[in-house]
Amino acid sequence: MTRVVVSCGALALHVRQIADRRGWDVEIRPVPPELHNRPERIEAAVAGAANGDDVVVAYAHCGAGLDGWNRLEGAHCYEVFGAEHEPGTYFLTDFLVRSFDRVVWRGLGLDRHPELRDDYFRNYEKAVWLAQEPTPELEAAARDAASRLGLPLEIRHTGLDGLEDQLEALLCS
Repeated sequence: MTRVVVSCGALALHVRQIADRRGWDVEIRPVPPELHNRPERIEAAVAGAANGDDVVVAYAHCGAGLDGWNRLEGAHCYEVFGAEHEPGTYFLTDFLVRSFDRVVWRGLGLDRHPELRDDYFRNYEKAVWLAQEPTPELEAAARDAASRLGLPLEIRHTGLDGLEDQLEALLCS
């Protein structure tokens, strides 16, 4: 029986990779990752993607009211990669590194108003790349992203085990 997973767009590729490797019969319905810039819109987007079907949600809380859904544990999706809340830390995932220009730079309007960078990121002390599947190209892009934010970069190799464990709990229970 096909299970439906409504997924944060930032996790959808990894959800697909894990499901394919594990042989899980799933339909993945991603919602736009840009919603992280407008978390008050996440719940409606998840409900729209669910379309009344019985779904599990590959989203943590992420600032949205998702408590009524069977979803990933944690306050934010980065926790599935082993990151705990760290004040002053801006987290990057492989997805966010790849899509930095679209989701962060243009998504926050920094392409048009670069002077806002210091307003948006003044309380951050560092950027941490949670490297799920690191490559030299992604590392270079992570360093560039951190530099553009004016933050030093720390790299943590996390893999996908945390996400896989949580998906297994959601799909195989």
